[in-house]
Amino acid sequence: VYNETMNMSVASDQPQFPLLSKSNPVFCCYLFWSSLLILKMLCMSLLTARQRIKTKTFANPEDLRMGRTPEVRFNDANVERMRRAHRNDLENVLPFLLMSLGYVASGPHPLTAKLLIRIGASARLLHTIVYACIPLPQPARALSFFITFGIVSFEAIYVLICAIKYI
Repeated sequence: VYNETMNMSVASDQPQFPLLSKSNPVFCCYLFWSSLLILKMLCMSLLTARQRIKTKTFANPEDLRMGRTPEVRFNDANVERMRRAHRNDLENVLPFLLMSLGYVASGPHPLTAKLLIRIGASARLLHTIVYACIPLPQPARALSFFITFGIVSFEAIYVLICAIKYI
């Protein structure tokens, strides 16, 4: 039985706990993996900056002094790869984090939820490795993308089904 007013799972054989608290192991799993993904995204900014300095590819006139280069450049393949990987994170990690939070809040089966969160976050970490750090030929990047894409789609459908009765 689900008690809407207290946002708690109530069953005779399960302890009571709010879904979005540290007493819920699924939420703790979400917190761990979401923190790891956010840190990874922050590192992407640093990796892009490192690549710009290394190749002396600066996109802003005020940055030219740092590299002692005479002109603004936008065409370095390594910098652009980092930027695309970072943009891909913005387009995919943020939906994963938001949808996974909604999924956790909907009270899914704990084992399923933890597996989906772990696999989805790991796939995003792998995506960064095969895209930006050690570029591998396709389908490595596509597989890691579609794993997380499938998980986010599943979570969205699950949450829609759980929430439709409240519309």
